[in-house]
Amino acid sequence: MAEETEATTITWQDFARIDIRVGTVVDAQPFPEARKPAIKLWVDFGPERGTLQTSAQLTQHYRPDALIGRQVAGVVNVPPKRIAGFESQFLVLGFPDEFGHVVLIRPDFPVPNGGRLF
Repeated sequence: MAEETEATTITWQDFARIDIRVGTVVDAQPFPEARKPAIKLWVDFGPERGTLQTSAQLTQHYRPDALIGRQVAGVVNVPPKRIAGFESQFLVLGFPDEFGHVVLIRPDFPVPNGGRLF
């Protein structure tokens, strides 16, 4: 889980630089090589961004096969990061539950892949 930092006020321009998009999980696989239990995700972010991959610590609430077809939100303009030899290309978004385990963010209704949060 990411380390919490003190929130600071940002400008609207700062927020506009964060590219948060919706996509559909097209594949999900266990990631036993990761230091902490994780799942590899491949998410279709539509024609503009295509399919991106990431690793996420989701094993407390999700099974890989149950994630396929689910829409998720992700930050798609972060630099790639290597995790146990796997290139993570975006940051999937979620909130911690009462125990600090990730609960994914998703739209209430199906929306087109690639839609940007605003």
